[in-house]
Amino acid sequence: QLQLVESGGGLVQPGGSLRLSCAASGFTLGTTAIGWFRQAPGKEREGVSCIDNGGGITKYADSVKGRFTISRDNAKNTVYLQMNSLKPEDTAVYYCAASRMRGCYNDYNRGSRYDYWGQGTQVTVSS
Repeated sequence: QLQLVESGGGLVQPGGSLRLSCAASGFTLGTTAIGWFRQAPGKEREGVSCIDNGGGITKYADSVKGRFTISRDNAKNTVYLQMNSLKPEDTAVYYCAASRMRGCYNDYNRGSRYDYWGQGTQVTVSS
């Protein structure tokens, strides 16, 4: 059974850091591009970042550029999202998703590019 499981969310103060993990089972992450999305209450889902199957190409939303870093460890079948300098507006449920495609392109933030989704992990940035 193909499955993605996110972890690492929690409550953090503004300016703090969290590292989210996206672990895959039932398939090899190294064959797919992985995206991170987030959705805050009352807001549309937002594409945050993408990493291609080899880890050589990454993309970020302007809202997180310079603060978030996506990476992958194909040996562990896991993708990470390091989030630094967190702001209250980063509060959301974060989801990882796997694409049938290997690369990240300019439309990486479209949910329709992805076929498998995790259940999400809550990130709350608050003092």
